[in-house]
Amino acid sequence: MLARSAWIALGLLVIALVWEGAIHAFRIPPYILPGLGDIAGAVAVNFAPLMRGLRATLFVAGVGFAAGTVIALALVLAIVLVPAIEKGLMPLVVAVNSVPIVAYVPLSLIVFGIGPASKIAMVLLGAGFTVFINALQGAKAVDQGAVNMLRSFGAGPLRVAWLLRLPGALPAIITGLRIAVVRSMLIAIVAEMLGSHDGLGRIIYEATQQIDFLRVWAAIAVASVASMLLYGLLVWIDQKLVWWK
Repeated sequence: MLARSAWIALGLLVIALVWEGAIHAFRIPPYILPGLGDIAGAVAVNFAPLMRGLRATLFVAGVGFAAGTVIALALVLAIVLVPAIEKGLMPLVVAVNSVPIVAYVPLSLIVFGIGPASKIAMVLLGAGFTVFINALQGAKAVDQGAVNMLRSFGAGPLRVAWLLRLPGALPAIITGLRIAVVRSMLIAIVAEMLGSHDGLGRIIYEATQQIDFLRVWAAIAVASVASMLLYGLLVWIDQKLVWWK
């Protein structure tokens, strides 16, 4: 654990040195790439509104992520129990997700309004697809010989799914969750930029309109830290649940 923390700290230090070095070496104007100290100062000055925005964004991302995960796993379980469902479901899933999620935001705003529901729907769609694809691949990768052995002992499809397919798919599910949690924050912020009363996306949109680029970078920094912490939480869960990797 200490070694991992040391590598993370080293990586952040390298990023900081490259960032500051690029600013001085190429004389990049502050309105394009401000210094890390200036960004930290902007976070401190705007701390209260940034935290309110972060809470709103985390709510949208969290609810959408959770709902998308539950629906995705339920669909995978349905396919495992009734494989014929996949033939009818997959074309629809692929068709919906072949279009960038942001393209659905105007439609979502019309249907659900400018409140959190429209953003949650977008996060659900994006995060759910990621978890669904990874979980389905993991469930299918289970050794067929082991499945046949369980069936020979009288295990039905549901018991096979619980005892074999779910544990076997767990590494793929956790990988999907790790990708989806970061994607959830990204989708939530973009959706908030296109139409919202609050959230980090709204702060970024307003600051851009006011040509306050330091506040834009401050909101980006807060969103990045939050995303890294959420990703780190999923990595920790991965280590605890999938200990045999």
